[in-house]
Amino acid sequence: MAILGGVLTLGGYKLLFNTPIVLQSTVNSIPQILETVYSSSDKTLNAAEMTTDFTVAAEKTIHAVVHVKNTTIRTQVNRRDLFFGLGNRERKYEQVGTGSGVIISADGYVVTNNHVIDGATDLEITLNNKKKYQAELIGRDVANDIALLKIEADTELSYIPFANSDAIKIGEWVLAVGNPYNLTSTVTAGIVSAKGRDLEGNRNIESFIQTDAAVNPGNSGGALVNARGELIGINTAISSKTGSFIGYSFAVPSNIAKKIINDILEFGIVQEAILGITVDPNYQGQGVKVVAVIRQAGNLGLEELKSGDIIKKINEIKISKFSELKGQLTAKRPGDSVKVTIARATKVFVKTIVLSKKEVPILSTALGWELKDLSMDEIKNRRIKAGVKIVRDRKYGLQNYIITKINGQEVKNAQETAKRLNNLYTSSYANNIIELLNIEGERERIRF
Repeated sequence: MAILGGVLTLGGYKLLFNTPIVLQSTVNSIPQILETVYSSSDKTLNAAEMTTDFTVAAEKTIHAVVHVKNTTIRTQVNRRDLFFGLGNRERKYEQVGTGSGVIISADGYVVTNNHVIDGATDLEITLNNKKKYQAELIGRDVANDIALLKIEADTELSYIPFANSDAIKIGEWVLAVGNPYNLTSTVTAGIVSAKGRDLEGNRNIESFIQTDAAVNPGNSGGALVNARGELIGINTAISSKTGSFIGYSFAVPSNIAKKIINDILEFGIVQEAILGITVDPNYQGQGVKVVAVIRQAGNLGLEELKSGDIIKKINEIKISKFSELKGQLTAKRPGDSVKVTIARATKVFVKTIVLSKKEVPILSTALGWELKDLSMDEIKNRRIKAGVKIVRDRKYGLQNYIITKINGQEVKNAQETAKRLNNLYTSSYANNIIELLNIEGERERIRF
């Protein structure tokens, strides 16, 4: 009876009260609780984001950073010999400087700073395995403090591949590899503190990568690499009142160094690209303010820029100050196209502009004149066969005058004219005549 009563009760409950219940989870997947030391096996993650273990990057780069020895022969006059009349009064001595360099190809090309090898009569490269080689200077760029050397080795050498320095981020881990104080194969770590840094009082290099990786004398010319062991900069300078590292170091970005090296190998000199504008150095906003547009041959699309425009980006790189704009242009060649993001009043738009080549000024140092070849239109309008324009004159007020003859001989081009004018001061000819056209087109003569 008890069993029968239980069965009847259970059956009635099932029939009358037990309807299906559906539960919906608000969690898409079961959450995992992970230890903080967990290393993901996900291959899509950036290795630099997963770990601060730099052993792989150090191993990749330490054998490709070299010691650079610069030997210079100096001549010194001994004052005692000069006073007492002893000997030839001149003594030669060796002056030795040291720094670092980075092997960038298996066949022995080495990049370093220009100030590491400046004035050298002998260059010696020492590898991490203590092998020594004589180095040949291939070329250099004083403005950006980069020099290219070449050594001849009997085997393929370890080298560091270039990375895109525009892609690095503030806060990213970096390693400085070099030879401070002749301590070979030294690796220090830090983060990227700033990009596009311009140093006060330094007008040559204006787009450094700033880091807090320890860099000291002897590190110059060494490698700044990312956590994958790729080259993102050439260590160049420190900010210090003592001469030793106090927390800030600076490197030439790899994009700039790579472009300079390619120019040296292909042309022998650096091809400097310009946008064709003058800028407002006192502008305090984000971007670069255009003051004037300088129209040059080759600057296609430049007419899209106007005075007062604010340059916000070059390609997809944000521009917040002039040093960042300079850094982007330094890494480009004349003839390259760039997409310029421009803010004008309330509008923002993008225009493509072709960069032109910076003209190297031609100077007559004797007279203080900067000279320029005349265009075909200027020759036609002036009704002359040839001439050279004085575009700058700090002594005589002859700016925009045109030189037509020197001592009765027609001038041909600015380069030759500058040499002839300089030679006038070294010749014994005392009655020199320079014939010119003034701004009104009238002929004048200068006799001296």
